[in-house]
Amino acid sequence: MALISKKKQVYPISKGLRDYLINHGREVDIPIHYDELLRYKDSIALYDSKEQDTLWETVFYEQSDREEIHYNVKRIYAILKAGGDMSVMEHLYIDRIDLCIYGNTQPFRIRIVNRINDNFDYFYIKNADASRVYGLELEHLLSPNRISYLVHRNTLIEEHIAGIPGDKFMRLHMQDSHLNPIRLAKEFVKFNERCFVRLLGDMHSSNFVIDVTPDFEETNYRIRAIDFDQQSYEGKKSIYLPQYFKENNVLIQLGMKYITPESMRQYQREERALIATRVKSSKQEIEAILLAMENDHISPLENIDSLRRELARHYKNQKFMSCQNMGQILRVSLQQVLNY
Repeated sequence: MALISKKKQVYPISKGLRDYLINHGREVDIPIHYDELLRYKDSIALYDSKEQDTLWETVFYEQSDREEIHYNVKRIYAILKAGGDMSVMEHLYIDRIDLCIYGNTQPFRIRIVNRINDNFDYFYIKNADASRVYGLELEHLLSPNRISYLVHRNTLIEEHIAGIPGDKFMRLHMQDSHLNPIRLAKEFVKFNERCFVRLLGDMHSSNFVIDVTPDFEETNYRIRAIDFDQQSYEGKKSIYLPQYFKENNVLIQLGMKYITPESMRQYQREERALIATRVKSSKQEIEAILLAMENDHISPLENIDSLRRELARHYKNQKFMSCQNMGQILRVSLQQVLNY
């Protein structure tokens, strides 16, 4: 069982990471920052359609502030979604701004609506944490998913990642007549492998979504991480393996029922080959982000020492023991897939 012992520290964005963001178009000027959204005067608990507490609070601003805040938040949406084309704002309005007071970086979630057809979208404004930024960029480079995010100073802007929350899917959709258990179990094996290779931790069922795509014959699944705070932070190997979280037991048991050890090894090899292809095709970006990580402080020394020992034993590779930081550990981990 994977257990996280204490709340993760929030790390500021270093000069090296800032330079990477500037050089790769992730650092942009924005009209409103995270701290300004903290000026709300009141809040109420947000409940879902079944009257369950969502652990989010809807915040309210003074009349004198609200119009300006909503306008600037719409401008951020235009920058994120349309490269700054403000014409997309014409029919949009801010329906709600929610705050997750239990989140590691206490994110704001913006619900933005098109008044013509009532279509809506979400995006997030967060206090920038270096771990999360590294996680987002590595997801963009090493996974099958493209990630849209922007940074300015201490503010992080993220698009909403659509899908059914993992815990909700396991609770409500496992008896669906259209469920393909073999494909879903296969995707969990591949997701498990992706997280382990790129050292993304804490992937229990509340921190990923399941994207379901009906095909002409079958249903396809993609498991997508939505929480990147635990990128290359923890010292225990098990934290980077979703298979060790009890919250994921339904998917784990599905794999035990439908996938043989030989098939599992095949799927792991397939995923490592795909990661290796992505490393090669994004060689310059991978090298630049690793250099930034290697010159950054994003984890306590005891976590670094513990993880390098566990990975050295796991891979039977003593190169891990010479690693002095999480960036170097991740570099050796990626070298494993290139040499696989």
